Amino acid sequence: MRYGNVEIKKQTQIFVTVSYYFRMQEYRKKLLMSKQISDDIKQFSYEICQKHKVIIRYMETDKDHIHYMIETEPTMSISKIVNLMKNYTTYHIWKRYPDYLRKHFWKEHTFWTDGYFVCSVGNVSEEMLRKYMENQG
Repeated sequence: MRYGNVEIKKQTQIFVTVSYYFRMQEYRKKLLMSKQISDDIKQFSYEICQKHKVIIRYMETDKDHIHYMIETEPTMSISKIVNLMKNYTTYHIWKRYPDYLRKHFWKEHTFWTDGYFVCSVGNVSEEMLRKYMENQG
């Protein structure tokens, strides 16, 4: 039985899904301007999230960063999700474009910066957050 974003699994247990907005920054190389690289990063993001039961509600790339609106169970920390996504996308993007990326990065197999921005989505509607993400850049 569901009540909004609260799912009641048993009489005594309540499970709340948590929605987050976060942004991962690549090393200001503007490599995400390439539609091919951008589309591949999105595909890799969907793959790793699906494996870990994380739902991507919306995703938008800009020249050098990507915005995500995700939904996940509170049993998985957001730092673990971001780490999984950064590692997975970096590994696969290097596998697909090794020669091209070597021209841009002196340190092999890096793509994202160490940091990221994240906030939980509370009183902001999904549509409002989607418009914000579309208008970035």
